[in-house]
Amino acid sequence: MIEVRGITKSFGTMRALDNVSFQINQGEILGFLGPNGAGKSTTMKIITTFLAADEGSVKVDGIDVLENPLDVRRRIGYLPENVPLYLDMNVHEYLKFVGEARGLSGSRLSQRLDWCVEACGLVSEYKKTIGELSKGFRQRTGLAQALIHDPEILILDEPTSGLDPLQIMGIRKLIKSLAGHKTIIFSTHILQEVRPVTDRVVIINEGRIIADGNVGDITREAMVTNRVFFAVEEEAAAVESVLEKLDGVKSIKPLAARKGCRFEVRGNFDGNLASDLARLASQNNWQLRELNEEPYSLEDTFISFIQGSRKGVA
Repeated sequence: MIEVRGITKSFGTMRALDNVSFQINQGEILGFLGPNGAGKSTTMKIITTFLAADEGSVKVDGIDVLENPLDVRRRIGYLPENVPLYLDMNVHEYLKFVGEARGLSGSRLSQRLDWCVEACGLVSEYKKTIGELSKGFRQRTGLAQALIHDPEILILDEPTSGLDPLQIMGIRKLIKSLAGHKTIIFSTHILQEVRPVTDRVVIINEGRIIADGNVGDITREAMVTNRVFFAVEEEAAAVESVLEKLDGVKSIKPLAARKGCRFEVRGNFDGNLASDLARLASQNNWQLRELNEEPYSLEDTFISFIQGSRKGVA
């Protein structure tokens, strides 16, 4: 559905994108992650035909964005980082104007207006002037304009920016409900926004793609090890000396404990670290207080990739 191949973009002497490539299948939701200034918005602007790449190509539904930009725009709903709103219009006037500009009229326009207002939580604000709205409701209005023409593809740049927790949950639910029906890219630097919506992520940093895939897969790639929190009622030094000899253990980190000792133990992903530690406690007659294998968070993975890319290893 969307194919990005080797796009490069510079602004003067600054290279914003450097040979960026990825692909999104029809009906897929992709989380596009990166710190501020990583190249997320520039990539989205190229996909949506607002900018032209210096090198490389982008195809949307098989259509080249440079050769047929109007055909591409008909298929896309775009919420840019800075929402394009006319502050002197009320919400109804604005969405009606956008719908008509998109070629909607009559009953079809009315149906889409009703759906967007309900889906985006704008019922209470429908007759208000946009200039009077809070930042959160302006963001919702921007999302409604991206959806008004029922596009096949949604490009959402920081869609939950400025929303309160309940509003964020509503936008997540809406995006999730569109899975399978629409192809969606949404960018964010707030990592907890991604996991409830999709498992597929692309991570970009300093204009380069540094990870692409399922969250579980890239976590394994980034972190190399799994980790288990292990606590027993014994002297720390004696326990640590035994742990160091256990096959597959990569690191042992002593942690504070009220009684006995506690460690964060990291070992190979393909091992059975928790089982091995339980067996070790039994063999040594240690009174086990904690044995907890804790998965790495998306934040752990993100930080690992970003730090690695800055060292030039990704």
